[in-house]
Amino acid sequence: MKVLVVGSGGREHCLVWKIAQSCRVKKIWCAQGNGGTGLLAENIDISPTDIESLKKFALKEKIDLTVVGPEAPLVEGIGDIFEKEGLKIFAPSQELAMLEGSKVFAKEKMKEFGVPTAEFEVFNDSHLAEEYVKNKKMPIVIKAEGLAGGKGVFVVNSPEEAREAIRVIMVEKKFGKSGERIIIEEYLEGEEASILVFTDGETVLPLVSAQDHKQIFEGDKGPNTGGMGAYAPAPIVTSPVWEKINKRIFLPLIKGLKREGKAYKGMLYAGLMIKDDNPYVLEFNVRFGDPETQVILPKLKNDLVEVMLATVEKRLSQISLQWDERFCLCVVLASRGYPGKYERGKEIRGLEKIEEMKDVLLFHAGTKVYKEGSSLKVKYFTNGGRVLNVVGLAPTIQEAHQKVYQAIENIYFENIYYRKDIGRKALKS
Repeated sequence: MKVLVVGSGGREHCLVWKIAQSCRVKKIWCAQGNGGTGLLAENIDISPTDIESLKKFALKEKIDLTVVGPEAPLVEGIGDIFEKEGLKIFAPSQELAMLEGSKVFAKEKMKEFGVPTAEFEVFNDSHLAEEYVKNKKMPIVIKAEGLAGGKGVFVVNSPEEAREAIRVIMVEKKFGKSGERIIIEEYLEGEEASILVFTDGETVLPLVSAQDHKQIFEGDKGPNTGGMGAYAPAPIVTSPVWEKINKRIFLPLIKGLKREGKAYKGMLYAGLMIKDDNPYVLEFNVRFGDPETQVILPKLKNDLVEVMLATVEKRLSQISLQWDERFCLCVVLASRGYPGKYERGKEIRGLEKIEEMKDVLLFHAGTKVYKEGSSLKVKYFTNGGRVLNVVGLAPTIQEAHQKVYQAIENIYFENIYYRKDIGRKALKS
């Protein structure tokens, strides 16, 4: 088989790594890829959002399966476009990708199908939104409707903070068209968890639970990022809690869409708030999470390609997932300035030492590679906000935590930043 992976982050390196383990796969390409994906796949210089060029490449190379990492091409309809050409692609339709592309669409579907979520109001006028928040009980949550790289959500504690968030989204248009409408919703207390499932529109096949760490600073402080670390499984998602998640969230959504004649095929990811063992949906995503993928796929024993093909071909009921019982923990190493304007071009040292460590994995995100002339010597440089993902597997969360942070001590680039409390909630459990 020939496989094309679309994307260039840590999630995509992890996907390439897992796909490369399949005995069915002969060749992998990655668009655009990074310094790590180039070790296992051939990087091609096509933007993940250049769907026309991706389609032409897939047709020319007779790609057997395309796997899409980031959300933007999914929302732009890459799934429909590839399927019309007879190309197999692990992706939902453009219409159903709006579960992530439009928070308003997602909220309306949750309300329609009785999926538990926070109470909300939608605004397309900043003045009306500012009036609404004047007398609201704080804290509340303000969200840009569209895609914002995980950074368009503001938890505010006063009317002044609320007005500032509204101005940033709707007046200053920090997130462009994604901020033309906003959602203002109640603040849900509890502990967050991420649940990802494969679904072919009939069967719902869950992956192990995970917990992301969104905020840039320790103690879950500061602005949201794309994710600063994760671990799996999340102790808060017990078997009874999972049963509620399946019964109250995934099954009503998938069955509700089916009644409308819409089959959701691909990866569906629910960001949840769990309080008193009851789950509430914070958001839906329509793809593999980042960095959740980096702690889930190392635990998966199955051939990932087989599972994705079964999803695309609507025979997921034939699949049973098998898991490594160990804990898996990931810490993201970031550039100074992230999630705002960040530095690039800093040489990364010490990566070769990670290869010598047992049960430690390294997934590149924002890196680029430089080869010195005709020599075999390779140097890596920072080329993004999130630069590297250091991942460790161990029998306990304590050991996984220790293993990862010991590995990080070997890595250096100028102004390296990472949170030192990833997994602390699980340690308390």
